[in-house]
Amino acid sequence: MTDLNDALRFAGQGGLATRFTRIGPHEAARLCQEAYGISGAMKRLETEKDDTYLITAPDARYILKIANPDETQGELDLQNAVLDHLAEHFTRPAPRVIRARTGEGMLREPASGRFYRLLSFVEGTPLDMMETRTETLPEIGRVLAELRLALGGFRHPHQSRQLVWDVQHVMRLRPLLGEVSLPPRHQALAGEAFARLAEVAHRIPALPRQVVHNDFYASNIVADPETGHVTGVIDFGDVVESAVAIDLAVALMGQILKAFTPDQDIFANAYPVLAGYLERAPLSDEELAIIPHMVMARVLVRAVMTQYRAALMPENAPYILRNAAPSWAQLQWFLARPTAEVEAILRARPEFRRGS
Repeated sequence: MTDLNDALRFAGQGGLATRFTRIGPHEAARLCQEAYGISGAMKRLETEKDDTYLITAPDARYILKIANPDETQGELDLQNAVLDHLAEHFTRPAPRVIRARTGEGMLREPASGRFYRLLSFVEGTPLDMMETRTETLPEIGRVLAELRLALGGFRHPHQSRQLVWDVQHVMRLRPLLGEVSLPPRHQALAGEAFARLAEVAHRIPALPRQVVHNDFYASNIVADPETGHVTGVIDFGDVVESAVAIDLAVALMGQILKAFTPDQDIFANAYPVLAGYLERAPLSDEELAIIPHMVMARVLVRAVMTQYRAALMPENAPYILRNAAPSWAQLQWFLARPTAEVEAILRARPEFRRGS
């Protein structure tokens, strides 16, 4: 029971299992006007656990983020500090923290006690809303590597926070499997995946680590729709100190095939991303070996957590489950291959061998 209680607490951290009363556009507009002197058309954006508004003012566009009630000041300060650091050390566009009239980068809404922040808007179209061009794939890798290097010297008191979406902690979710309503076949797949990951989890702490983005999906990479050129990176809500290999695994997981036959290589679109990454930053042979396991871990966490959270918050289920459908076929693809074969997916390719 202790392990289950820990899994339940872990699954709900940061507001992932917290229901709250939404702050409407009129109240959000009032906060923005009073705190920042900015007003404009308000558009709610669908998000995982908070209230987020796009504000179109006469001079510019902004993002107002009103945090989940269970998000702490420390973890939000971590996100602000990362963005302030990137403003000086990252050459690509990323959100900037807009200071309030008081000079503060974060304020608290009096009635609810929820923290809120205003960020600059990064122009461009999220890659998940356009057809990704072949030439964009290596650029995705280059941008992530540049982001890794920019964050290499960053430190913050809350960087070691523990997140469900940081798969260095994937085994803490294993007891949660019994609390999730799944068809027997999916239960079996998830159980087999946890067993596979239990064999390699002890290798994660020895990997190179630092503060990383940890959510480098197509929805958080914006590009010019005409050229496909990456114009910026958004959504730093999952920044955390973790293994560099896990950060890259998230990006590769976002590019593995969603529809495929059992004999297809679902990493086909991910190889150019890795090639671009290696143009800017190195990886060890051990990192190349562990990354495919971490891709599977992220697929597993997505499969289990989306089902768990959708049952808790059915009103937000369509958003929570929007990317979950391919997870079970992807898990089956990994588990149909022996551990050694999975470890060789990247490491055995000639173009990724060290010194090639």
